[in-house]
Amino acid sequence: MQQYIHRALAATALGLATAASAQLAEKPSGHQAGRAVASPGAANAVPAGWLPRLASRQELDRLARVYDAGTALALPHVLFMIDRTNGEQVMFLDSRRFALHEQFLRARDGAAAWPHAAVAQNYRSPQRRYLMGTLSWQAAAGAWTYEFWEGDPLSPALLRLADQRLRAAFFAPLRFKPTSSAQQALAEGLQPGLDQPLLSQAAVIAKQGFLPLNPGSAVGQLRVRDDPEATEDLQRGDIVLLGTLPQNLPPVAGVLTLQPSTALSHVNLLARGWGIPNAWSRDAERWRALDGQWVRLTVARTGVTLVPASEAEVAQAQARPLVAKATNWPQPDLAHSALAPLAELRRADSRRCGSKAANLGELTAARRQGQLPGAAPVPSGFCIPFARFAAFMAQPAARVALAEAVGTPDFALNRQVRAQALAQLREALVALPVSEAELRRWHEARGRAVPGGRGVFVRSSSNSEDLSGFSGAGLYTTVPNVADDDAKLAEAVKTVWASVYNTEAWEARRAAGVPHDKVVMGVLVQQAVDAQAAGVMTTANPFDVTQPGMSFITAKRGLGIRVVDGLRQAEQVLYHRRSDSIQVLSRTEDPVALLLDPQGGVREAPAEPGRAVLSDALVRQLARVGEAVQRRLGPAPQDIEWAIDPAGQVVLLQSRPLVTRR
Repeated sequence: MQQYIHRALAATALGLATAASAQLAEKPSGHQAGRAVASPGAANAVPAGWLPRLASRQELDRLARVYDAGTALALPHVLFMIDRTNGEQVMFLDSRRFALHEQFLRARDGAAAWPHAAVAQNYRSPQRRYLMGTLSWQAAAGAWTYEFWEGDPLSPALLRLADQRLRAAFFAPLRFKPTSSAQQALAEGLQPGLDQPLLSQAAVIAKQGFLPLNPGSAVGQLRVRDDPEATEDLQRGDIVLLGTLPQNLPPVAGVLTLQPSTALSHVNLLARGWGIPNAWSRDAERWRALDGQWVRLTVARTGVTLVPASEAEVAQAQARPLVAKATNWPQPDLAHSALAPLAELRRADSRRCGSKAANLGELTAARRQGQLPGAAPVPSGFCIPFARFAAFMAQPAARVALAEAVGTPDFALNRQVRAQALAQLREALVALPVSEAELRRWHEARGRAVPGGRGVFVRSSSNSEDLSGFSGAGLYTTVPNVADDDAKLAEAVKTVWASVYNTEAWEARRAAGVPHDKVVMGVLVQQAVDAQAAGVMTTANPFDVTQPGMSFITAKRGLGIRVVDGLRQAEQVLYHRRSDSIQVLSRTEDPVALLLDPQGGVREAPAEPGRAVLSDALVRQLARVGEAVQRRLGPAPQDIEWAIDPAGQVVLLQSRPLVTRR
C-alpha cells in the first residue's frame, strides 16, 4: 500500500470525489490538499479531535473538509471510525486536522503504535478493531452517504454494524455508497436490511449533469448541430454544440454534447488528440441562444462554462493559424508488394502494412510465445500492403480523378467544396476495375487465412493512424462482415483505399500538418468474430493518466461498432490493480446490439439496457490481458479494442498508443 493507492476519485476528470479512496495513502497528495478547504465559517477545531455524534449541520461543519468548494462538485466530508473493541463507539474525526485516519491514530497513540502496515492490515482484516470510512454530502443526488475504501473486503456483519451505528449518531438519513462492484453486490444482498436504499456510484455520476472529457479552454464561433451528418461545413475555429454525437468530426476548436457518451468513442479520442476542450453537459441546451456568436468555452474537472468572448479574445482567436505547417512523415515501404499473412507480421512491418496490422501481427506472435495469458488467438487474416494501394493510385484514371478533385476551384479555401470534390473522388476510385490477377491473389490469400467461407472485416491500416502523435481514430473506413464473394471483397478493399480521401481524414491531416501525398493505405482482411460483447479498454485511467495501476474498460453487447460510435453510453468500469477492486461508472444505455448477419454485413438485435455486460471475473481477465499487451507493445499505455467470442474467450482486435495529449 503505497501513497498512490486510492487517490480521491475527484482527481479524475470524472469530477467525483470519493474521500474514502485516500485512506491508505501515507499523506494527502498535493492535489487533494490544494482542493480541500475547511467549511466556510467553521468553528474552532475540536480539542479531542473527534465527536461521538453529529446532531446538526453546524456540528458537521466544525469537522468537515470540502473538496472543490464553491463549484458544482463541492463535497463536504468527514472521516469516521467505529471502534469495535470499545462499545462500538462512533468517532467523527476533525477532518480539517486529519486528512487520513492514519494521521489521527498516530497523533492520538503515537507513530510507533500505528506503523503503516498495521493500518493497512486494519482495513483488510475481518477481525479489525476499527471500521474506517467517509461520510459526505452528495449534492447532485441530494443525499448524505457513507462509504469505504474500494478495496475494503466488507462482510455483511461489518456493513450492518456501520449502518446501525452511523444512523444512530447522525442527524439525517444516511445511504450507503458502494465504491466497488463487490461492495454493491454485498449491499444488494442485505436489502432491505439497510435503513436506506444504497446509492450506487453510477447513479451519482448520472445525476452529476456533466462530464469533462477533455479539460481546456478555447475561443471560437458557436455552431449548433442537431443533425450528426451536418458537420462538413464546420471550421477549425468553431466550437460545436452537438445534439447527437456524429460518427466522425472535422477538426474544431471545442466540443459540447447534449447527451452523455463513452469516453473512448472516436469523436472523444479525436478531441483529445487535437487538445481541445470537450464535455457533455445537461445545461448545454441553454447555450443554443448563442449560436453563431463568438464564445469562450472552458471545461474543467469541476464544471463547464460557455460565455460570450471579449473583443480581445476574438481578435486573438482570429489571428491564430488554423492550419499547421506540414510535418515530416515517415516514408512508407513501397518496394514490397506481396500479400502478408497477419501471423508473419511484426511491429517493424508498419512501414509496409501500417501500425494496426503490424501490432496485431506482434500480438499474434506474443500469444504463440505464451505472453498473452487469458487471450484467444488474434483473428487470422492478411495484409494488402501499401505498395498495392500505390499501384492502384498510379493508374491513369486514378491520377486524373485525384487531380480533378484537388483542382476544383476553391478546393483549398472552402471546406464544403472540398467535401463534395472528395466524395466524387471516392466514388470514382471505387468504380475503377481491379485486375483479374489481383483478384485471384486476394481470393487465394483469403482462402488460406479464413477457411470455410466465413465473413471478413476489411479494415484500414494506413501510415496515418494508430500512431503516438496522430491516432486517426475513426477517420478511415471499415467494411464489416464481407461475405465470401470476390466482387464484394474487391469493392470493400477499394472502399477502404478510397477512405484516404474521407472528408474527416483530409481535414484532420490538414489541421495536423500531415502531408496528404505521403499518406498510403494498407488493408487488413481479417476473420469476422461473432462477438457476444465487445468494447475498448485502456491500460491507464484516461481521465488521469498519472494514476498508476488502473485499467478503464467500456463494453456493450454484440459488436464493438456501437461502443466507438458514442451514440449511446456504454458500460464503463475502472479496475484498480493494487486493491483488485472494480468501480462501475455506468451501465450501457443501448437497447440494441449489432450482430453478424449470416448473409453478410451486420444486423440489429434487441438488448436489455441497464443490465451488466461484464462480470467481475471478465473485468479482471481483460485487465490482465491489457497489462500483457502493454508489456509487449509499450511502454506507452495502450488503447485496446477487444471482443468476447462465442466460446467466451477474449479476442484482441486492435492496440494503439493511448492518446494522452491535453
